[in-house]
Amino acid sequence: MESQNLKHRSRDDPRFTTTTSNEKNRANRREKRMAMAKRGLRSLVIAVSFPLSLTLLNIYLFGSGRGYASLAKPFWFPPLWLLHTGCLASSFLMGLSAWFVWVEGGFHVKPTALSLYLGYLGLSMAWHPTVLWMGASWAGLLVDLAMVGTLVGCSRDFRKVNPIAGNSVMPCLAWAAFLATVNLKLVFL
Repeated sequence: MESQNLKHRSRDDPRFTTTTSNEKNRANRREKRMAMAKRGLRSLVIAVSFPLSLTLLNIYLFGSGRGYASLAKPFWFPPLWLLHTGCLASSFLMGLSAWFVWVEGGFHVKPTALSLYLGYLGLSMAWHPTVLWMGASWAGLLVDLAMVGTLVGCSRDFRKVNPIAGNSVMPCLAWAAFLATVNLKLVFL
């Protein structure tokens, strides 16, 4: 009879579970890691969406290509949609590489990296209206050459903080060099 009155121990029954301080610490560390991952993901979204939204706004306002569309261009000139796509991809990669540097604390260690990155953003925002909207090829060439210079500096400074960040600037540098070639050809058309 007495055996029938015995309660069966269950893991779900809080009266019979024993939690050690080690398990509590493990759960606490897991919660901290999750919170840190959420903050990291939030900062990544901001770091990538900021330059992308600026580029999209620039394309919306000045991307009609009045001056660019009216030119007689060689066959190897990219269509307007490809220019816009390349600029968006470049903005995405630069935002991602700037985030890599920021995560490592690199903007505090190398403040010139932040200046170069912001300089690149400003120059890339100036290139669209200068070349595509106003049709000022000489000014666009100067803006693009300055953009190449800032990208070389970004690559050098970013690489010192995080090699992946420095390498992710390289496609942007190749794109800016291609834009410089397009600008140079536009000057002599």
